[in-house]
Amino acid sequence: MMGQKKELQEYPYRYETHCHCCWCSACAVSSPREMAEAYRNAGFAGMVLTDHFLRGNSAVDRSLPWGEKMKRYYEAYEAARDWAAGKDFQVLFGLEHHYGDGKEVLTYGIDLPFLLEHPDIDKLPLSEYAKLVHKAGGFLSMAHPYRNRGYINMNVGPQPEYLDGVEVYNFYNRPQENKKAFLLAKKHRLLPTSGGDEHNCCGASIGKSGIALKRRVSTGEELVTELKSGDYRIIVDGELSWM
Repeated sequence: MMGQKKELQEYPYRYETHCHCCWCSACAVSSPREMAEAYRNAGFAGMVLTDHFLRGNSAVDRSLPWGEKMKRYYEAYEAARDWAAGKDFQVLFGLEHHYGDGKEVLTYGIDLPFLLEHPDIDKLPLSEYAKLVHKAGGFLSMAHPYRNRGYINMNVGPQPEYLDGVEVYNFYNRPQENKKAFLLAKKHRLLPTSGGDEHNCCGASIGKSGIALKRRVSTGEELVTELKSGDYRIIVDGELSWM
């Protein structure tokens, strides 16, 4: 009990690292502003908006020119960011990139110029996608690596050699799926992340997942620095935890 109280004091700033909005994720129901407001009301310091990229369940019109498609993603982030301005809440930009067989990686530390400079990056295999993201200083954590659903090819495993981290806790995963993700991270010495995978501002995961930091972060670059330091805690069902 005392240890948990001390950690709450040491890591007071909570950030959701996996959430969606209806502007860019076809499976989401809430707007960028509604999602940001929900996490702020839950006492979080910020969130990373990680909408489904083009090969995933995207709501972005794929017939648009590349630049227009990328601006649609950034406009969703900007809408949440602008709402949060002056409210002591930080919105960061990210993506959930589907690279095939239902497998996805959460991508942090990239921005609109990066996307504009790499047309059709969504079509690359994970090896090439990871190379470009890492060159730009980004961070990749595999989302729900062992989620067993009909749209996911369970015969295709994770590719840890291209990852920085693993989402070891996903609120909507089954316990055994999260346990396997935890073991994957331990085996390959990958950094743990936690995410709500929330698509609804009234969803059950709000406030129950994410990471807790010692200090506030205001850019994707700062988030990556904190993750790579390993000096943070993951949030598991609302409580601080570590591997």
